[in-house]
Order: sequence, then structure tokens, then C-alpha cells
Amino acid sequence: MATKTSIEWTESTWNPITGCNKISPGCKNCYAERMAKRLKTMGSPNYADGFKLSLHEHVLELPLTWKKPQIIFVNSMSDLFHKNVPFEFIQKVFDVMNKTPWHTYQVLTKRSDRLKELNKKLIWTKNIWMGVSIENQDYTYRIDDLKNTNAYIKFLSIEPLIGPVRKLKLDKIKWVIVGGESGPKARPMKEEWVLDISERFRLLVGKDQCIEAEVPFFFPQRDGKPKQWGGKNKKKTGRLLDRRTWDKLLI
Repeated sequence: MATKTSIEWTESTWNPITGCNKISPGCKNCYAERMAKRLKTMGSPNYADGFKLSLHEHVLELPLTWKKPQIIFVNSMSDLFHKNVPFEFIQKVFDVMNKTPWHTYQVLTKRSDRLKELNKKLIWTKNIWMGVSIENQDYTYRIDDLKNTNAYIKFLSIEPLIGPVRKLKLDKIKWVIVGGESGPKARPMKEEWVLDISERFRLLVGKDQCIEAEVPFFFPQRDGKPKQWGGKNKKKTGRLLDRRTWDKLLI
């Protein structure tokens, strides 16, 4: 069976690579790092080295054994385009995705420069969704790198949103996820950054621009400080935005 996950916008995870290192402010309170430390303590063999980058050849062909179609988040515990992942291994991951058209794969990276560099060397079948993660205005260049790839479906993960982002160009973007940071040290996220209804801010990260551009908008959570949003936990009020939830997925 695929590894089930609590991540709201996917169904399963597949981690032929684990471990990473911090490259931008969005990485500061990395949930994957916290989880890797916990799994190491529990004796999980794939996390014997904690959050050190590790390749797992024995995990590569797992999706070939999953006959039920799955929406699969690839390397939820790492970054496929990390500089220390050999291109040959990236090719092997793509080969498995190419061979399993009944699955839908979601690949997400902060290392858009390497994605752009390797783009033409990879085979982009329609079941591979490619996304970039951005956390504030300083990293919107990743979107331009994404747009220049041959991925059929391109999406944005604007989480954790830790600062304002000015107007985004959503051409070629099929899906937008926006959310706050989780965990005990979560940094605050201002509602204005998401709503984009104030002329004072004019922040085009929110639901209004996505509706106008007919881009699916998914809002998984605010931030890790639920009391400031009027509730005790995410399930009650932490997912509300403008008095409703936003759960629009592509499929």
C-alpha cells in the first residue's frame, strides 16, 4: 500500500529520497526535519541518519506495485532537485512516474534553478505535476523557473506564507495552495496577505485573484496560533477564510 498522509491536498507519499538542508526562510521550522528526528528515534531504517540526505534504491519501484490509482506527493521528506541528488537518480524517479500513468504525482521543489537546468533532460508525462514553493516576495523568481519547464500541470505552494507577496502572474499556473506555518514555533501569517481585498496591501496571493484567473485555490490552514483566529484548533476555525473553507483541488 501507498503511505497515507495527513497532508490535505494529496492522498499518499513516496520517499525514494529523504533528508535535506535549509536554503531559504521558509525552511526555518521544517516539518520534515522534525518528523525525520522522530522517525530516527523510533528506529525507522530509512531515517537512521536523521535528516541527512539519503537515497533509497529499494523504495524506487514501490509505485509499480500500487495498482489502485493514487495522488502521490513525491519526496515529502526531501527535495528531488537537491544539488546532491545525482541526475541519474532523478531520472530513475521520473522513469517510475512515466511507467505508472494510473497514478498522479505531485513534485514540489524550492530548488527551481536546478529544475530549470534539468528540465529538457527529463520526460514529462501528463501524470506529473510540478510545483514550486515560495514563502515571500524574495522567492517569486521560482515561479518564472517553473513556467519555463515542460511540465503539463504547474502549481504553486505558497506555504508557509511568512511575508507579503506582491502581484503574481498566474498564466500557466493550474493550481494554488496557500497556507500558514504549523508547529510549536510557527510564525504568524496575516489574513490580509491571503485575502487580497485591501487596496492598502494589494497582495495578489489570495482567493480573489485566483477566482478571477480561474485558478483552483486551496487553503489548508492559517498558522500555528489558532487562538488568534477565534478557535482552539485548525479543525474548527483554523481553515476558515472569509467565513468558509477553500478546498478546490484539480481532481
